Amino acid sequence: MIQKILVQLARIIVGALFIFSGFVKLVDPIGSQYKFEEYFSESVLNMEFLIPYALPFSIVLIVAEILLGVMVLIGYKSKLTVWSLFLLTLVFLFLTWYSAYYDKVTDCGCFGDAVKLSTWGTFYKNVILIALVLILVVGVKYVKPIFGGKIPKVITFLSLAAFLFIVQHVLTHLPIIDFRAYAIGKNIPEGMVYPKDGSIPPVHDFMLEDEQADLAPELLKKEKVMLVIVYNLDKADENGFPAIKDIATKAKSKGYTVYGVSASFSDDLILAKEKYDLPFDFLFCDETTLKTIIRGNPGVVILDKGTVVEKKNWVDVDDIEL
Repeated sequence: MIQKILVQLARIIVGALFIFSGFVKLVDPIGSQYKFEEYFSESVLNMEFLIPYALPFSIVLIVAEILLGVMVLIGYKSKLTVWSLFLLTLVFLFLTWYSAYYDKVTDCGCFGDAVKLSTWGTFYKNVILIALVLILVVGVKYVKPIFGGKIPKVITFLSLAAFLFIVQHVLTHLPIIDFRAYAIGKNIPEGMVYPKDGSIPPVHDFMLEDEQADLAPELLKKEKVMLVIVYNLDKADENGFPAIKDIATKAKSKGYTVYGVSASFSDDLILAKEKYDLPFDFLFCDETTLKTIIRGNPGVVILDKGTVVEKKNWVDVDDIEL
């Protein structure tokens, strides 16, 4: 009786945790892509040949994580689900131990940008998690379907379809929920203020540099600012530049200060400006910062006295109200 109760408690906790962890990454799979690119880099796991596959790898892992959370709660394919949870948790345990012990990846991205844990805190969380999963492994006979007939199967496949739709939507547009310091409604200068505990502020590397100075302090005081983010010109979607040109031209006609922002070489940006006839100059900013600001490449951010009032991937720039 006690074992059965423990199994059911573990089942609820593990299922809820996997669903939450999967969901916060599902709404922003590109964030997980960047995290796996960091893991695969030469300085961490030295598996650079996997970097081009970081996005599909992230999507498969995210969907598997959240789907397994659903499956263990409804009791579909209990043995397959429980053993899959065990193997997935082992992977998480190794990655978080590696991050903590070697101090390689300071944020494992286990909860996306929604919840930040220390490296060792994340590892200990996974130690507890694998203990709960082991309870499920030992008592898998008690993990029974909560619905009869084909209902668990239908729920599983409907959930999978919904999760894949969300992935497709956020990759085409932008994350459904933005947990980052540059979300719509956030004020960038306020994000630069150091907390009373002395920790690093949410915004600590925001600079918009031309050849002479950092223009960020000046631009963050203006009411109408449009920033066209092209974090890496070589990886940018060329199909987006005609739309970017149109919205930037329209913005300038309505009194906006418009700049492109990129981490690419200035010579390449000059050539791109001429090639696509872009009506703005480019400023420099760190690539990681630009990836954090917006997932689009190119994408558009509208600022009003430092407050983010609009963000759009290039496919949606026609929806911006200027």
